[in-house]
Amino acid sequence: MKQIVVFSIIILTFLSCKSDNAIEAEILKIESNFVVERFDKVFASAKPESLTQLKKTFPFLFSKRIPDSLWIERMTDSFQVALNDAIIKELGDFNTPTQDIKRLFQHLRYYDQTFTEPRVITLTNFVDYRNKIVVTDSLVLIAIDNYLGSEHEFYSGIARYITKNMKPSQIVVDLAKAYGEKQIFQSEKKTLLDDMIYFGKQLYFKDKVIPFKTDAEKIGYIQDELEFAQVNEEMIWTQFVQNEMLYSTDSSLPARFIADAPFSKFYLELDNQTPGRLGQYIGWQIVRAYMKNNDVSLQNMMQKDAIEIFNKSNYKPPK
Repeated sequence: MKQIVVFSIIILTFLSCKSDNAIEAEILKIESNFVVERFDKVFASAKPESLTQLKKTFPFLFSKRIPDSLWIERMTDSFQVALNDAIIKELGDFNTPTQDIKRLFQHLRYYDQTFTEPRVITLTNFVDYRNKIVVTDSLVLIAIDNYLGSEHEFYSGIARYITKNMKPSQIVVDLAKAYGEKQIFQSEKKTLLDDMIYFGKQLYFKDKVIPFKTDAEKIGYIQDELEFAQVNEEMIWTQFVQNEMLYSTDSSLPARFIADAPFSKFYLELDNQTPGRLGQYIGWQIVRAYMKNNDVSLQNMMQKDAIEIFNKSNYKPPK
């Protein structure tokens, strides 16, 4: 009997992989014609007399509240010039991120046939890492000075748990996150479980639209952090359940387990060994279980309430 069960699992896994491969082959056939418009490069070589033309080409980047004199000063600002040089050195022709974005757009079109490719524009924002990407229905803005590499000298004053994801490979991950946020509907988040499922939806969305990225990249962990979460999933879940956190409205819980942080805060001796955002990781596994155990489309799942997803997920951490 045990051999039959193992054989059945192998067959199901094989069929699932075959199905996934067929889907990916179909997605790769989807036409994509977007072009990355390098405003950062254009501005780096701009002269004061070309400012008028720049404003005509990219009117949405120029606020009427900012006088032309400030833009002209920025053209020769020492830090701006240093940013321009660093972008050329670290990102080159931007080809790899462009190919990643193309694959993302193909997947978005596969799962939503109403999706239309936006204008994609790169720029700099003086390393404002809290505002790296802006997404609207027709426009994507990418502040690429926030993706120069986790060890870059410009990031020396920023916490390590933030800079570890300030690298070119994370551009498409952050872009997928922004698109996921636009598609998620969820009632007002009141409990820790609400937050966990919200971010679980976001991460599962990445599973579908950027499957070419690793799980570590999707959640923004280094490999050791992902392995900690995987190995200790049962312990993490036990802590949440035994301490009655799931349905708690304690406002401190999101900061301890959801928000970006150097580690999660169980108030145990092992805290310093943990990665941050372990609540997001568990929410991800709950949503994965829900999608495995229910015949629901991606778009449908993104609209479900947290409690329904949890109740129908039959989630159990691996032992």
